[in-house]
Amino acid sequence: MSKQPFRGTGTALVTPFKSDGSIDEKALRRLVDFQIADRIDMLLPCGTTGEGATLDTDETDRVIQIVIEQAAGRVPVIVGAGSNSTAKAVQRTRRAKQLGAGGVLSVGPYYNKPTQQGFYEHFKAIAEAENIPVVVYNVPGRTASNIEAATMLRLAGIRNIVGVKEASGNIAQIMEILRDRPAGFSVLSGDDSLTLAVIALGGDGVVSVVSNEVPGMMRAMVDAALEGNFTEARALNYRMLPLMNANFVEPNPIPVKAALAMMGMIEENYRLPLVPMSPPNRDRLRQLIESLGLVQHAAARK
Repeated sequence: MSKQPFRGTGTALVTPFKSDGSIDEKALRRLVDFQIADRIDMLLPCGTTGEGATLDTDETDRVIQIVIEQAAGRVPVIVGAGSNSTAKAVQRTRRAKQLGAGGVLSVGPYYNKPTQQGFYEHFKAIAEAENIPVVVYNVPGRTASNIEAATMLRLAGIRNIVGVKEASGNIAQIMEILRDRPAGFSVLSGDDSLTLAVIALGGDGVVSVVSNEVPGMMRAMVDAALEGNFTEARALNYRMLPLMNANFVEPNPIPVKAALAMMGMIEENYRLPLVPMSPPNRDRLRQLIESLGLVQHAAARK
């Protein structure tokens, strides 16, 4: 497999639930269509934003099936398939391939706190187990350990490890990866607010939370930056920045699901241990949604 880099704007898709806790399949299909109508480049279900840790095996399969079916080949679907157990991550990667995923997003092992060699062996085992593109997800704020640049560059030499979603927030580390990466290895921002900076340094795009709410605007910002039109990209970035920040005033995906509910896209239901947004933060979020005209935009896309 030659490296086929992922590029542009990918949405870390939420998983809508009904009030009884079951997956809201109709709302999920609506979200997929909303994303594609606004020309998103990639969809990434079953990750952190999709509350993937609370989905059982059958539910994960069903979410993947729905997203792939509804996308109907219009955009790649890259499935969250990681685990802190290498054996489980291999199983989930194989299952994603069986279901037709275009790639997997594989998070660094959480809680275990492996060494750098442990990270390397973990992802090497996943990549060697199944012939599918693998995007490594480095998010030390959730996993409690960082995949260092030297380790990431070693991983980039493995044939089907095709990119990284970098959410370390460490610009120096990201620059080191960008400087020394092999051809065809994608570097995608894992932080909405750092996307413009990462692209300016040579990055390839973003796996985004805010694009759940504003897929068209985020796509336009990323495209402008990738084309070198930083005047337009900065203007769009600063327009979205308050919403980017509001999406993380409480743990993701609490705010983004609240926002989508305000937009009429989903019911606002979570799985414990996540709970609804606090009233002061909710009021602030509602003001931002109204100021950006997102309720009207969502209604027009239905």
